[in-house]
Amino acid sequence: MIRPNIGLINALIRIAAGFTILAWATARLTRKPKEGMPLFVAIIGSLKIAEGITRFCPVTYAVEEGMENMDDHRQGGEGGEFDIDPLNPS
Repeated sequence: MIRPNIGLINALIRIAAGFTILAWATARLTRKPKEGMPLFVAIIGSLKIAEGITRFCPVTYAVEEGMENMDDHRQGGEGGEFDIDPLNPS
């Protein structure tokens, strides 16, 4: 089950912004339906509406998980240093 990770005010802002973006994109698509950019913007607006309704943001979730992993890694290292393996692109 998805746990909400954004607040109520943040969710309301996302819903309002999502409807605004979706309305703009829909108006553009009615004038010139062959353009691809308004369709992409409409999808982004729809995602913002869905994030506001469910109060779950996948980007926030990923950042929080990354920060937890970084803290776990930092606590396990000696003296707070990271053990980073060298990157060999070849």
